Amino acid sequence: MRAVVHDRYGPPEVLRLEDVERPVPGPGDVLVRVRATSVNQTDCHMRRARPFVWRFMLGLRRPKRRILGMEFAGEVAAVGEGVTAFDVGDRVFGIRNFGSNAEFVCVKESSPLARMPDGLRFEEGAAIFDGAFQGLAALRRGNVGEGTRLLVYGASGSCGTAAVQLGRHLAAHVTAVCNTKNVELVRSLGADEVIDYTKDDFAKNGETYDVILDAVGKQSFLHSRGSLRQGGVYVATDRMINVALLLWTRWFGKRKVVFGMPRLTQENVLFVKELVETGRYRAVVDRTYPLEDVVEAARYVESWQKTGNVVLTVDASS
Repeated sequence: MRAVVHDRYGPPEVLRLEDVERPVPGPGDVLVRVRATSVNQTDCHMRRARPFVWRFMLGLRRPKRRILGMEFAGEVAAVGEGVTAFDVGDRVFGIRNFGSNAEFVCVKESSPLARMPDGLRFEEGAAIFDGAFQGLAALRRGNVGEGTRLLVYGASGSCGTAAVQLGRHLAAHVTAVCNTKNVELVRSLGADEVIDYTKDDFAKNGETYDVILDAVGKQSFLHSRGSLRQGGVYVATDRMINVALLLWTRWFGKRKVVFGMPRLTQENVLFVKELVETGRYRAVVDRTYPLEDVVEAARYVESWQKTGNVVLTVDASS
């Protein structure tokens, strides 16, 4: 089968297509013929191994896992002994830590995997879970619920578009911050208020919030602190300095820095699937590339200009 591989850390150009051994399902395994997958910021961090701490998880000198890719959507090609939840031919989608930028993936039946809702295209199915899981983890960590005043900075990205929709589902009052071109999109996702950061600075408008989510790792706690109510929470998704601030604010001050750590579970997959089926959540797809154009796709993701998600389509061999 074809897969996108990398044997060293670096820019998008280290990625290449290569024929690799097709996985064989063992007991409890589901083999998925991938029709669409994605390229996200986490993939780019892992490919570059930046910050350096990634190397302690991925391999100090070179990547231990050659195939990147988290999200996938496709069809069940085969099942291992004992599998009862899925049948050959089922349209499925899911998420894993590595290995989805390929023509086939092999996952456990109990992994974050589910049948796709009727009518959902593979390109949409492959763009749902990364942002949704990040947004869900962030809002849960911030205890977002009915009446919570939530501000989402970077509301037009993968995590941001998810957090706006999930915040609406949780009955929070959602203020979204994005650039001019995405104002109407973000409003259509359910934001109660939208701030165009090219024209206004949310930290200077006098409003305060219970939770501020930095969905793109471009904001700072120090800049946002004055916009947090006492007892408020700043939810970080990136930047090493926030690790130090998490420890500091745990003991000092009345405003806390926390991280939302996504949990890749089947329970969360089924929760998000139900939102999709009932029209309360949709994936935002910016661009779609064929698998062989993965280098160009990765370059675009790293430009920080994408809206929502970037998808790779896969013409899987038989």
